[in-house]
Amino acid sequence: MDTCNRCFLLSLAFLVIFFQDSGTNVFGFQGRELIETAEDEALDHSPHFTAGQGIYNVEELEDGDDWQMVQTKGNQFVVNGKPFYVNGFNTYWLMVFAADLSTRGKVSELFQQASSVGLTVCRTWAFNDGQWRALQKSPSVYDEDVFKALDFVVSEAKKYRIRLILSLVNNWDAYGGKAQYVKWGNASGLNLTSDDEFFSHPTLRSYYKSHVKTVLNRVNTFTNITYKDDPTIFAWELMNEPRCTSDPSGDTLQSWIAEMAAYVKSLDAKHLVEIGEEGFYGPSAPARTQFNPNSYATQVGTDFIRNHQALGVDFASVHIYADSWISQTISDAHLQFTKSWMEAHIEDAEKYLGMPVIFSEFGVSTKDTGYNSSYRDTLISTVYKTLLNSTKKGGSGAGSLLWQLFPDGTDYMDDGYAIVLSKSHSTANLISLHSTRLAIFNSRCSWHCRWGCRKKNSLETFLYHDYL
Repeated sequence: MDTCNRCFLLSLAFLVIFFQDSGTNVFGFQGRELIETAEDEALDHSPHFTAGQGIYNVEELEDGDDWQMVQTKGNQFVVNGKPFYVNGFNTYWLMVFAADLSTRGKVSELFQQASSVGLTVCRTWAFNDGQWRALQKSPSVYDEDVFKALDFVVSEAKKYRIRLILSLVNNWDAYGGKAQYVKWGNASGLNLTSDDEFFSHPTLRSYYKSHVKTVLNRVNTFTNITYKDDPTIFAWELMNEPRCTSDPSGDTLQSWIAEMAAYVKSLDAKHLVEIGEEGFYGPSAPARTQFNPNSYATQVGTDFIRNHQALGVDFASVHIYADSWISQTISDAHLQFTKSWMEAHIEDAEKYLGMPVIFSEFGVSTKDTGYNSSYRDTLISTVYKTLLNSTKKGGSGAGSLLWQLFPDGTDYMDDGYAIVLSKSHSTANLISLHSTRLAIFNSRCSWHCRWGCRKKNSLETFLYHDYL
């Protein structure tokens, strides 16, 4: 079958998945026989998923199955030469839950639910420094049971074909973070007065490097695969939301990023590396600071364009929290900011960086004044539509990660942003539809025909029309 016909049949089959129970006539086709043929043809050429009642059912990887590293090709992600646009999520506490046998099952439950709506990437913590159920109890001293819990998270992710972005330290105090590194330094006899000395003091830099080396060289006790050789890991994240407010010039953080990105690459040249930044513009691009949510964002020591030009950084990371940065009262201004914030960073990734950009945290809190589920769906739809506008032009908008996805029975962990799919049907449908659209872009045929076939108009109707 020629690639153009594959494109059309794949898109038609995905449409059937969503509309077969509603009685909708897709593109005016009436014949059930044609629809069934289209489903069969599309699924024959889309081996990773099987269709069923509007969700994805993931087939577990078999021995010898092809599971390749994610790479970059210009401003896009690719896997085995095919495009890889990301629809993903965050659940930061997976390692801690896996460390307790009474809650370990929630890890598997989460991955199953995420895969059922086509999510393919999860961002989670590969750190817990000096706290309750710590991974790193003190510099270079680890709790093997907690490390085995991280092993379990990685192995379960692979079963459900979900790749992981593993973050290596926190800017904030939760789970230890840079403050814990400073405490360790002072306990060893250093005279440190600021948490930002995490970025500059050579001893603390050596602590961090030691942690990086330990994690990357870890041999998974479930799979017997070294982390640095495991394609299940999408990328290493240097730090969750780094800020260095003691040096608004950005020089201190820039030095740290340059050193640590190069160090990670020296240990592991196979995996991608990203910084973990929120995306604030700094002194190197004064004209772009107009896109910052407030004036304070310019003073936190980050510098989006300059930071991502450091050697060893493979793609850009940006967060979106209008309800934290602008106002906790919900308004249309949040949606306007989200769209302009995204478009600015996509443009910069194309024009100055030549790399993909992932909006690796975004969401809205149920605790915000004026919150309702309809607004949340509108915000999510705004993010997805902005990315699709980039995708259809071959731009740098490479994906997004919801903050955050929870399985049933974990509401006590909710920070206000948790999405439980079983309790949020409209949101689940929105996520699933976006996954379907990206699956079409990620199909082999889309790479070859680039929508140049005679079925283009029908295909674009599905890709860009708002059905929800």
